[in-house]
Amino acid sequence: MSYKTLVPEAKEGLNRFKMESAKEVGVNLKDGYNGDLTAREAGSIGGNMVKKMVEAYEKGL
Repeated sequence: MSYKTLVPEAKEGLNRFKMESAKEVGVNLKDGYNGDLTAREAGSIGGNMVKKMVEAYEKGL
């Protein structure tokens, strides 16, 4: 499956955000392939990212 970034200019920022979120939840994320992560680890990264985005949105209201 291939994913296309809707805003290519945002790709680098999203990668930094993902690495920062992984660090915060204690998951060792590396550049490139991370297929060895468990579903729980990957989900915790994504969950943390969503939580931070919602918090940022709520602050902007």
